[in-house]
Amino acid sequence: MLNAGVLGAGHLGKIHLKLLNQSSKYQLVGFYDADQEASKKIEEEFGYKSFSSMEALIDACDVVDVVTPTIHHFNCAKEVVTAGKHLFIEKPITHTVQEAKDLLELAAKHNVLGQVGHVERFNPSFMAVSHMIDNPMFIEAHRLAEFNPRGTDVSVVLDLMIHDIDAILSVVKSNVKTINASGVSVISETPDIANARIEFENGCVANLTASRISMKKMRKARFFQRDAYISVDFLEKKCEVVKMKDAPKNPDDFAMILTNAEGVKKQIYFDNPKIDANNAILDELESFADAIQTKSTPKVTLEQGAQALTVAMQIIENFKSL
Repeated sequence: MLNAGVLGAGHLGKIHLKLLNQSSKYQLVGFYDADQEASKKIEEEFGYKSFSSMEALIDACDVVDVVTPTIHHFNCAKEVVTAGKHLFIEKPITHTVQEAKDLLELAAKHNVLGQVGHVERFNPSFMAVSHMIDNPMFIEAHRLAEFNPRGTDVSVVLDLMIHDIDAILSVVKSNVKTINASGVSVISETPDIANARIEFENGCVANLTASRISMKKMRKARFFQRDAYISVDFLEKKCEVVKMKDAPKNPDDFAMILTNAEGVKKQIYFDNPKIDANNAILDELESFADAIQTKSTPKVTLEQGAQALTVAMQIIENFKSL
């Protein structure tokens, strides 16, 4: 088992503490949070050991889970990796792209593994179909949430859209060519609703919309590729795959056949992949433990986290040029 500790015991930090404590792959040694009064309450209520300093916690761990506000990510992560400890860090990886680059260099220098908490990669609906997404040419994603003051210290792009940015970058095997985006601040000082159009060098286009001022929640993505349409509902944990193949000469009476303008006939097939229920946060944490134990590449590397942040910041920069 790996000795693990958590930096930051806010809303998400408490969830990570609970899951690390339950995991068979980690031994939870405790946590550190700058708010000593809140730390004392958590220690009394849940029995997790509260450390008096960040350095003391890091020293007691093999793995440190950074769940602090984003603005503190780099400073905390720097302390972790320079101490030679493995790093799990919540998304976005850092507050700035330069910090992400510096963190990559530090992790390589100190020969430690890192994983970024892009939890939608472990969403069972996405995991059920991600291997079927092959060279998509058009992608549409909607991530809508009701207003919650927590998280509004950053743009909706870094708060919500970055989930879809990472998922899309994981399946589109091409570099970003151009980005066009717009964002509007309604309640917060930073944009609360945003739309981005990302064009990749291979011709794929992704259209992303994110809002944190919606009346209902939605987290859906649709992937269109040659002879297939794949839909993922991250919120409801559902997916749908529609495939088209050349129609047989003698289709059965119930076959769905489409004929295009050139007279080519295609048969439509519906596929409902098996979705295995899981706890995505626990799975991402335990997959990192596996990567450490087997000295293999983590599922969401620091490099991938940096790429998602780079695209997110390019979208935000697009707002400023309007």
